[in-house]
Amino acid sequence: MSSSAVGKVLGASLLTTVGSLPVFLLATQSVPLRRELGFGEQRFGIAVAAFFTAASLVAIFGGGVADRVGPRVSTMIAGALSGLGGVGVALLAHGWLTLVICMVVLGSANAAHQLTANLAMSRSIPAHRRGIGFGVKQSAVPVAIVLAGLAVPTMTTHLGWRSTFWLLGGVGTVVLLAGLLAPGPTRSTAASARRAGLDAPPVKALLVVTAAIALGSAAANSMGSFIASWGFEIGLTPSQAGGLMAAGSALNVIGRLLTGHLADRRHGRNLPVVAAQMAVGGVALLAVSLPGVASYVLASLVAFAIGWSWPGLFLFAVVRIGREAPAKASGYVQAGAFFGGATGPLLFGVAVDAFGYETSWRIAAVVFFMAATLVLLSRRMFLTDLAARPPRVQLGYGGGRSRPRWTTEDR
Repeated sequence: MSSSAVGKVLGASLLTTVGSLPVFLLATQSVPLRRELGFGEQRFGIAVAAFFTAASLVAIFGGGVADRVGPRVSTMIAGALSGLGGVGVALLAHGWLTLVICMVVLGSANAAHQLTANLAMSRSIPAHRRGIGFGVKQSAVPVAIVLAGLAVPTMTTHLGWRSTFWLLGGVGTVVLLAGLLAPGPTRSTAASARRAGLDAPPVKALLVVTAAIALGSAAANSMGSFIASWGFEIGLTPSQAGGLMAAGSALNVIGRLLTGHLADRRHGRNLPVVAAQMAVGGVALLAVSLPGVASYVLASLVAFAIGWSWPGLFLFAVVRIGREAPAKASGYVQAGAFFGGATGPLLFGVAVDAFGYETSWRIAAVVFFMAATLVLLSRRMFLTDLAARPPRVQLGYGGGRSRPRWTTEDR
């Protein structure tokens, strides 16, 4: 990968980190924040939900806008929203309602950051390196979690929780300035393509993709949120459960990178791999439900390493067949991921209270299997659309290493 491509990947990863960071800052600093603003956990949950709801809506409806205005203007919008939201929390959040409004702005910024990163990657990274590029980009989310955790013993302890949002506002301003100073036209070449009739992906298939990743994210994020608690229930110490989480997170990052690398070595057939990874996640959660320490540890590591290594590949696969609207296509993926990530842990917690951990893990496994089925259904719909409506740019698909199994006709 050239130095220019590496720079683009790192820039996209930075955008992903900045966009994801606010909700993790909110989570890691919830105790001092709630104490100062005077509200309980229920209202705190609504504030988190507001972030993800705004992100989902903007991801769906903002993808087409990003395709039209291009990466430069999209970067400026993302930076402006992050700066406004970060400064808003630091300066104006003196009650719950104001905080919620600011989290809506920051959720919109998150969607704008993700769409911008996806658009820039699809237009700037060589096609044979985009798999690993999206793997690196999606590994930035665990980085955001780490940064939010480090903020507590450093900035929060000495300067208060508002200082972290002041810093976030400053970073957003830097992103805005980077967009302003970026070379190239402010409008993308996709605008002219739109005037000639935008070659867009099939919306029905994208809706199935949205449902699939929502279910997959719901199951995966439930695992990430509750796997340590279940470990403590079956006999692990808190430090052992924490060590398992750290090891699982490391394997998860390695899995995402390896998955992206392997995707670059074949021509398509990525969605069946995503479905297989989700199915492995479902089997692993069935094993996690068994109350034995050995099976729990092994199954948890498999769930992290394989069962949750698909986000980058899923995004890459959909963007690859996104035709001339990669941001619009990725918007459906991001919206589903935001929605599933927000609702999954909430519903899993309700299930634990009602049925216990064992049954809840089995329900999450079924959700994984449902997600895998929908991924395969969406692939069939994409293949049908490629045959009936070949894209402007010839596309190889169906697998194969030296050459693709199938190739679309020229138009």
